[in-house]
Amino acid sequence: GINWNLCPVVDINTNPENPVIGYRAFGNRPNLVIDKSLPLLKGLKDGGVLTCIKHFPGHGDTDVDSHLDLPVLLKDVQDLQGEELLPFRMAIEAGAPAVMTGHLSVPALDPSGLPASLSERIVGMLREEMGFEGVVLTDALNMQALKSIDNRPAHINVKALQAGND
Repeated sequence: GINWNLCPVVDINTNPENPVIGYRAFGNRPNLVIDKSLPLLKGLKDGGVLTCIKHFPGHGDTDVDSHLDLPVLLKDVQDLQGEELLPFRMAIEAGAPAVMTGHLSVPALDPSGLPASLSERIVGMLREEMGFEGVVLTDALNMQALKSIDNRPAHINVKALQAGND
């Protein structure tokens, strides 16, 4: 049987040029995503299935597929708090047991340019500022978005652990 589903996608699909989130998202506004993802979290939990909200801190307003290259989300912290981060915050408060970090650079959260999945600052924000105490895992570590950081898989794995992913 299924005991862990890597869902729901809580990205907000606000960029019509986004090649990867699209129909995977529950909508293009934070409240739509929240209103649909929270019941899914509860329903799966009631059915004995663990969940994982993704792609932290929000991949919906990018125009690059992280399977192919590193997307950059150019928003300020205030906009991120009111949009991208809101569904994550609500799902965490509702008891989401796991969060998947995404392979996207968010300079407002980490000016180094590291993808969120390898950023100690961004994973730290998830843990400390958002109070998440569950499991943090990365998106697939063989995706092209990470190749520009380091082309050696073992080094990428270590960097992900050092950033605070489980």
